[in-house]
Amino acid sequence: MNLSVSVILLYSIVGAVILVYAPFLVVAWGRLQTGYDQSAPRAMFDKLPAFAQRATWAHQNSFEALTIYGLAALMAYATRVDSDWAKIAAIAFLVARLLYSVFYILNIPIGRSLMFALGSLCGWTLFALSIIQAMN
Repeated sequence: MNLSVSVILLYSIVGAVILVYAPFLVVAWGRLQTGYDQSAPRAMFDKLPAFAQRATWAHQNSFEALTIYGLAALMAYATRVDSDWAKIAAIAFLVARLLYSVFYILNIPIGRSLMFALGSLCGWTLFALSIIQAMN
């Protein structure tokens, strides 16, 4: 199946939103192990196991990454970028963000940092392609 760049960009935004919540499933598991306090769910953060604390941080960082990437992907979509580089950046972003969360939860800092850098590069690539397209 050969999807257009526009379709890949839109699907990648949906995928990025889903990936925001993937680490939260691990947080939920940690909360169940700790004993979930429905009246004060945020207050129990210090009681969570270390893996669940890291999953919380990955979840929060995913919102930050989504902000940049979402804008970059929408710019590429709006400027009608039609490039293999845009396809690669969109797919690589999703892979990088998935691995970012996995490395964060498993406490592999170098992997987390490399995936953060790769994901950031993907967003900036889409920004650059959008600007180039808009100038032509």
